[in-house]
Amino acid sequence: MRHKLFHRVEDGIVGAVGGPARFRVIGLLALVLGLDSANNGTIGAIVVPLKAAFHISNTQVGLLATLSAVVGTAATVPCGALADRVNRTRMLWIAILAWSAAMAVSGAATGYLWLLICRLALGLVVAVAGPVVASLIGDYFAAHERGRIYGFVLAGEMVGAAAGLVVSGGIAGVTWRLGFWWLAAVGLVLAVVVAKFLPEPQRGGGSRIAVGATEVTPAGDGTAEPLTDGDEPETRDRDPVATALTAAHVPSHPQSVLQNDPRKRSLWWAMRYIVSIRTNLALIVASSLGYFFLTGLGTFGMALLRGRFHLGQFTATILVGVIGTGALLGVLSAGRLADWLVGRGHFTARIVVAGTAMLAACVFAAPALASHTLTVMVPLAFVAAIGLGGSNPPLDAARLDIVPSALWGRAEAVRTVLRSASTAIAPLLFGYVSTRLQGPGVQQEGAGSTLGNPTSGAASTAVGLVHTFLIMLIPLLLAAALILLVARRTYPRDVATALGSEDAMQADSRL
Repeated sequence: MRHKLFHRVEDGIVGAVGGPARFRVIGLLALVLGLDSANNGTIGAIVVPLKAAFHISNTQVGLLATLSAVVGTAATVPCGALADRVNRTRMLWIAILAWSAAMAVSGAATGYLWLLICRLALGLVVAVAGPVVASLIGDYFAAHERGRIYGFVLAGEMVGAAAGLVVSGGIAGVTWRLGFWWLAAVGLVLAVVVAKFLPEPQRGGGSRIAVGATEVTPAGDGTAEPLTDGDEPETRDRDPVATALTAAHVPSHPQSVLQNDPRKRSLWWAMRYIVSIRTNLALIVASSLGYFFLTGLGTFGMALLRGRFHLGQFTATILVGVIGTGALLGVLSAGRLADWLVGRGHFTARIVVAGTAMLAACVFAAPALASHTLTVMVPLAFVAAIGLGGSNPPLDAARLDIVPSALWGRAEAVRTVLRSASTAIAPLLFGYVSTRLQGPGVQQEGAGSTLGNPTSGAASTAVGLVHTFLIMLIPLLLAAALILLVARRTYPRDVATALGSEDAMQADSRL
């Protein structure tokens, strides 16, 4: 009976993503993103044991998460340039292998400095995964379905973060070291599976995976040129965004239409072109602000729950899992909703859905943070998590819409640099601000408050964290405004410009 149920669930998931080949590709890309998220989730889950083991403050805990992100920031741009030129799947499995080795050594740390040094190598997956995953999604899947596909892939980030919190939090009672070692084992297995089962697709769309396909058409050496005359697998009639823009007579920016293949241009030229796309710049900044808040939440959310509501490790871990389910729901539904609206002629739907989701996250997170009872806080936090998770798939799909395909790797590298910078500073800034705000003594906020025990170190920490999270909602609100007020206005012409560039480059390749 259980065997039958398992196969029915498996068949349902495979059918939902479009067949075995799609399931394999989406699953592996989701696991790659989930790996780094699990690492960040692990730090959040073992904050209390780490502080006890090494006698460190919130600021020092934040530095652990910050350091790997700093390395990722420094390495992302060259990795993005490589992603536009070399075999991308090979880059992935090599990076994952190095990451696993660093994670294994982290678990053997005997002091804070050792652990800090080990974090240097962990930024490698961030540097490689961002540009490579975005570029692969663009070549594996057609434009009209990328919001939904990104939802499935980004679910890996959410599941990874949840796994880091739940698994590492669950085994932290034995030893915090297991929180690193189980991830090292998972990473080793994933590196082998990616090397064996994730083929390099042909650039330009020749390896797009049809619904129901059982195999992926590989590109051979991974350096195939974009498709030329007669080989384009995706026509304008099948792209609802292009169809809607054409029907609305939306003009391009003529001065920004590329006339030939930009892969031979310098990295500096590519970076200047990418940031000159106004929608892209707005979405990059907004996305970075969203990840800034999400990273701080992942690092200190567990400590906030435990201190504010006097919960044990196991109970707090379960509650984080419940709230995290909301983020997963948002990730899986927002991209699908945006694609559905785009298919019905609303060509700015990806922007509107993303901005609305982020605004909803702010609206519900504020009362959740101010609440003193679990029965009020959990439902509010659940809805806020839906919005926070739901903003990302439409944003990621929209970025592919506005950038010519030959620049996808470098464009995602630029985005990842700013995102990594924000995630690098977030734990350190959250930790520093919360330390400054908690103070040596805590006065009671009211008879029903759980914060008011001045002798409780955990409660004192929670006071600082609550105030910190409320302050950090301001950047999240600014991100929503940037999406809805700026990107929504500039998106149509930037998409038209990218489509014009694709046409011009294809015509140039025939000469």
